[in-house]
Amino acid sequence: MSRDEPQATPCSEVLDKVYAYIDGELEEDGCTDIRKHLEECGSCLEEYGLEEAVKRVVAKCCGCDPAPEKLRAKVLNQLAEACGDLRSREALTE
Repeated sequence: MSRDEPQATPCSEVLDKVYAYIDGELEEDGCTDIRKHLEECGSCLEEYGLEEAVKRVVAKCCGCDPAPEKLRAKVLNQLAEACGDLRSREALTE
């Protein structure tokens, strides 16, 4: 599959599951689907890389402490906006 062809797994679904993927919380079939999508979709791969980097920085800075509520709300809001943007783009291509 080329990068221009539609993906088997929609971008919005990949981004909804990216934290579970990073945390190793998905079944192997789910991991395979996500990994394949990330290999073929540059925008999701870029988003995944950013998400993984943010998570590592938060883990390093906060250790085992939970993220501050304001930070958590801000990150979740930005993720929701990114997912909404991707869903809009996917709808336009359908």
